[in-house]
Amino acid sequence: MALPRQVRIVEVGPRDGLQNESTIVPTAAKIELIDRLSATGLQTVEATSFVSPKWVPQLADAAEVYAGIARRAEVRYPVLVPNLQGYERARAVGADEVAVFTAASETFNRRNTNAGIDESLERFAPVLERAQADGVRVRGYVSTVLGCPYQGEVPLADVVRVASALHAMGCYEISLGDTIGVGTPGKARDMLLAVAAEVPMPALAVHFHDTFGQALANVLACLGEGVAVVDAAVSGTGGCPYARGASGNLATEDLVYMLHGLGVETGVDLDALVDTGAWLAGILGRDTGSKVTRARAAG
Repeated sequence: MALPRQVRIVEVGPRDGLQNESTIVPTAAKIELIDRLSATGLQTVEATSFVSPKWVPQLADAAEVYAGIARRAEVRYPVLVPNLQGYERARAVGADEVAVFTAASETFNRRNTNAGIDESLERFAPVLERAQADGVRVRGYVSTVLGCPYQGEVPLADVVRVASALHAMGCYEISLGDTIGVGTPGKARDMLLAVAAEVPMPALAVHFHDTFGQALANVLACLGEGVAVVDAAVSGTGGCPYARGASGNLATEDLVYMLHGLGVETGVDLDALVDTGAWLAGILGRDTGSKVTRARAAG
């Protein structure tokens, strides 16, 4: 199986990880987390989310966090924005890359954002227009690409339609997310190839939750088809509020360990990453979700 020579990891712990943790992390600790992650060699660290504090109280301090991080020239710090108001809040503190999000499942999108898929795409249009005028890069997230907690199976055609629409609107990269972690390698590969028939593979990323322990296997299946961008969260943070027993995102430490074992370059210092994940687990008051970190601690 041919693998990419290098993989860019998009670290989503400070945003996707912390927003689904029950513990409210202090602002200073969030800033330290991002600064620690920046020092590991990661090229992209998703910093926070400018959504309404009413809906995501864990990230109510988005402006303070973004203003407080020690930004490195070689690291990108995208932030999630739900609409033009969120975009303007993000720009006010200097954000130069944003992300927008929708789902491939109509039911999930309505329950999660109070809008249908087409409505959410319409909501993003002014964000993409403003971003293009401002020279701001926009990443697109498509969730529930391998299953929905409400409707079950999600037709591949729906995933392709939504991903294609985001790419056509101007998103430079589309992250395909298995939100509830039900996917298996064959289904993950088929989904990726279906989307890649409409959106160029270099513009695609994969984002797997590890609910059923399939995340690394799913990543490997997709790497074999040419994807070279993978989302992960340090210490396996995140969980999913919609999936009973969900164990969180794929741990970045475990992903890096696998990639390095395969001879794939990441530019990431695994030791520094493990230290950061263990530190974060202490902040959260729970065991790390990284099997690599657990194994090292036991050894």
